[in-house]
Amino acid sequence: MITVVGSIAFDSVKTPFGARERMLGGAATHFALAASFFDEVRVVGPVGDDFDEAAYAVLRTRGTDTGDVEHVLGGKSFFWAGEYGWDLNSRETLDTQLGVFESFQPKLSPRSREADVLFLANIQPDLQRGVRRQCESARFVALDSMDLWIETARDSLLETIAVVDCVILNDAELRQLTGRPNLVSAARELLGWGPSVVVAKQGEYGATLVTADSFFALPAYPLETVVDPTGAGDSFAGGFLGYLAQAGDVDQMTLRQAMAYGTVLASFNVEDFGTERVASLGSEAIQERVAELIGFTQVSAAMAELRG
Repeated sequence: MITVVGSIAFDSVKTPFGARERMLGGAATHFALAASFFDEVRVVGPVGDDFDEAAYAVLRTRGTDTGDVEHVLGGKSFFWAGEYGWDLNSRETLDTQLGVFESFQPKLSPRSREADVLFLANIQPDLQRGVRRQCESARFVALDSMDLWIETARDSLLETIAVVDCVILNDAELRQLTGRPNLVSAARELLGWGPSVVVAKQGEYGATLVTADSFFALPAYPLETVVDPTGAGDSFAGGFLGYLAQAGDVDQMTLRQAMAYGTVLASFNVEDFGTERVASLGSEAIQERVAELIGFTQVSAAMAELRG
């Protein structure tokens, strides 16, 4: 079982390919939709009176448990608005309204505390650490963070990093956090602070996995159409941790396979706005795309042809 703690939100997004107003989003939402292909998922996060049954229905896709979603009467759900230009790796934030998320204090039921795998989505590091203490039996714990917490709550973030197994950040955040000039040296530095796994998200360039004795990188799945990258990183985390939860063991081969599933779930996420593509996705399409990704990245067959 997987527990995710993070934002459940409404997003308004504009890209060169269209726009959507107040569509379902948030880190916990995107993560849960991806992870639910692999295992039972329990979502912890706050919503307001504007969160209706249609939004709950999407969140519950593939059986995700919303029993720990805190419905705050008289409040509004977290809201974010942003715009992307032709460079979809960067965006401009137009509006942020924290709503009920501003006073969020995670409350986990006994069942959610029994999680085998725990994902601490991008929330204040003190809150992440409090959740970690509530899930003492979790065998694999990963966290995400952002530049805001690196700048304003660095000491707290370092305390939290020390008690998790995996850190998932984008490459710029890794360099900012460690003060190291490149991804490899930054990841090696971070491994010395407690985690055993570091994953660097690199947008359209893929993702990199670093452990104490290994380095592994995958390109992004090649797409002709990218509509909306919002939530791609959380979809990656959902596919990555969902696969690890299903697999049981966390060895080098399993981590690499999990990277492939994370990469593929992220690729589906960006093909449409918000949750629209992943919510309607089927397992067969995921397996087909994973097989294609493996084919794209195989070197052995090409080397054999060269030698022949």
